[in-house]
Amino acid sequence: MSFFTHVLACLFGMGSWVAINGMWVELPLIVSELPEGWYLPSYLTVLIQIANIGPLLVTLMHHFRPGVLNENAVIYVIVAVGMLASFLLAFFWRDTVEVGGIPRSVPLLVLTLFLSTVDCTSSVTFLPFMMRLKPQYLTSYFIGEGLSGLVPALTALIQGVGVVHCRNLTWTLNDTSANSTGAGAASDGLQAIYQPANFSAQVFFIFLSVMMVVCLVAFLLLNHHPAVSRERQKNNRYLNGGIGAGEKGDLAFSLNHQAEQKPMISLLDPPPRAPRSSFGRGTYTAPELLFIFVVLAWVNALTNAVMPSVQSYSCLPYGNRTYHLAATMAAVANPVACFIAMFVPIRSLALMGFLTVTGTGFGAYIMTMAVLSPCPLLVHESTGTILMVGAWVLFILTLSYVKVIIGVILRDEGHNALVWCGAVVQLGSMLGALSMFPLVSVYNFFTSGDPCNTKCSLE
Repeated sequence: MSFFTHVLACLFGMGSWVAINGMWVELPLIVSELPEGWYLPSYLTVLIQIANIGPLLVTLMHHFRPGVLNENAVIYVIVAVGMLASFLLAFFWRDTVEVGGIPRSVPLLVLTLFLSTVDCTSSVTFLPFMMRLKPQYLTSYFIGEGLSGLVPALTALIQGVGVVHCRNLTWTLNDTSANSTGAGAASDGLQAIYQPANFSAQVFFIFLSVMMVVCLVAFLLLNHHPAVSRERQKNNRYLNGGIGAGEKGDLAFSLNHQAEQKPMISLLDPPPRAPRSSFGRGTYTAPELLFIFVVLAWVNALTNAVMPSVQSYSCLPYGNRTYHLAATMAAVANPVACFIAMFVPIRSLALMGFLTVTGTGFGAYIMTMAVLSPCPLLVHESTGTILMVGAWVLFILTLSYVKVIIGVILRDEGHNALVWCGAVVQLGSMLGALSMFPLVSVYNFFTSGDPCNTKCSLE
């Protein structure tokens, strides 16, 4: 295996969701300067779901017009759009336009819609493109996809987004320092003071644009660098963008792959097994495929939509430090899970089911604490902080491993299987977001606490 190709696959994967992940971690800094305020996350959730029109169109094209869509061209376009939209955000994110006499952040919302379309469409284009390389490089891609959340999170920590200090209200009112901004309601003589950022939102959005440039360069090298060409699948029918003869191409790839692995055929070898289904290579039966895709939709609904929407409610009652520690360590857990899967790629469906149930159990604990906010269990104890951070890390670690293993399984089933993998990822994320949006933003099912003044009974 080529280390250079592993690095390129990782950098290519980082461009998949870095823009939208970056937008989410930057929200604490920009909402105070926008007319939508803290309703902005709700608007972003809706925009991301509208952006699923991109992967829907790509999936339909692959299904009804196989071989017509040029994947290389689509990837070049969406990466270029992501790069341009991130760059324009740096200069227009705070501009407003009056809509019905009310100022609205129209430039930011429109550019975010473009970024959402780019990232959603990457699920059904980046993954199938990795079919052209040897199977080992798919895990490197997933590591990069995990880093697409970690890198913006670490950058936001360096920037100092959301760092809060509690100060006596009387002292704060007399403080004339121009470097401090107050936020939140005051009671009991305390007020939450958010520390000014170390660098501006404009610099952060330019950084996101640079990350998209890195993704574009990595994609160019994956297509044209001589060292990478030696790592491509031999006789692969997907090298020119398209899927050739559809499932027949998958079968041809399967036969060639088997021939490479076993150049000497022994007479004692058992005859090849008949396909167990018409999907891909026919390795799995229809019920097993249904199980795989249901698990894929479930874990992506939890990790991409359901649990992130309640992260602040579950963590902030234990303190701002707990919130940032949980967010950062959970972001680290994603690429760690991918790294583990690189060396321990266990494809057992029973283990997949066990890990899914285990990860869901950790998610259930997190959700319970979010429902109990602002006074969850052990809120005054260091044990509560340890349990919450540990629950987030183990939740992301187990379900991220499941996602990688499913990706590896479907990669072996062929190009079409990876297209459907990306489509189900987006479907699960969309269903999770649509289920949580009314609970969080319409019915106010969850209650947030003041980081400085919330009082909970010790009993």
